[in-house]
Formats: sequence, C-alpha cells, structure tokens
Amino acid sequence: MTVEEAILSRRSIRRFQNRDIEPDKLHAVLEAGRIAPSASNRQEWRYIAVKDSTRRRQLAEAARQQFFVAEAPVVLVCCADTNEHIMTCGQKCYPIDLAISIDHMTLRAVELGLGTCWIGAFDENKVKNLLSIPAAIRVVNLLPIGYPAETPSPRSRLGMAQMTCEEIWRF
Repeated sequence: MTVEEAILSRRSIRRFQNRDIEPDKLHAVLEAGRIAPSASNRQEWRYIAVKDSTRRRQLAEAARQQFFVAEAPVVLVCCADTNEHIMTCGQKCYPIDLAISIDHMTLRAVELGLGTCWIGAFDENKVKNLLSIPAAIRVVNLLPIGYPAETPSPRSRLGMAQMTCEEIWRF
C-alpha cells in the first residue's frame, strides 16, 4: 500500500470486530508515532495502550458516552509530557507534535488493515483519574484502534480552490 492509498482509504472507524490486535501490529503502529518529527525534537508524546475491557468501558464513559470506543481492543491514550513550550510563531508545540505523531499512527494502522478514530470529546480529568496520569501531563486525544467492522463512505471535502490560493490571501 502506498502512502497515497493509506491517505485515501483512512476513515474514522466507529465499529470494530471482536478481534485482538497482534502485538507486532500494535508495536508497528506505536513505532510509526515514535519516529514522527517534533519541534526541536522534543518528543513530548507519551502513549498508554489500554487493553482491559473495564478500563476501555470507563474511557468510553469519559468520552461523553461514546461507547464504540470500548469496542476497540485497544485504546491509545495520547498524552503530552510538556512544559507548554511556545514556538516563535506563537503556537504551543505539544498539540501540533502529538497530531503529527498520531497521524503517522493512523496511516500505519490503515496499511496494517486496522482502523482508528480520533476522539477529542472527553473529560481530561476523568481520564487522568482513571489511568493515574499526573496532573502536569496533558491528555490530548483518545485513539481507539482495531479491525474495522464497517467501511464508511468518504466524507465530503472542500474543493482545492476553496482551500488554496497562491502568494496572498484571496478567499
């Protein structure tokens, strides 16, 4: 599978097969995130692989009752061990760096026949309490991962002319 094929076939999966992920595949997904670039090579990402069904159910409850989260055999809790460094452009490093790392993982997952879904709707404090995450650590995203039990159709996207211009702002 090419990178383009992975990009074109990636979907947000909300139904998973009742099937475990092979350890080597989970390792390959995490490795894709580990080698992602980060601002000043900070590598602030930290991942908790939650496999226990009770904990996954509790994560789903903390994710605004999105119970499909618990159907995935693994939920990656994507965290940042950060000092909240601000880049010279005015943006915090950690949300951008985590997004790059997570996106590497989602594309590797597609290549391996797995599906994922970005979850940003969750109560951070509940997740921290559930998993004993220290107060200084930020929980950025939950990423359920498993074998898809659905093949969603592509969602609509803006046309190129609606999102791109040359040289100066012309929207």
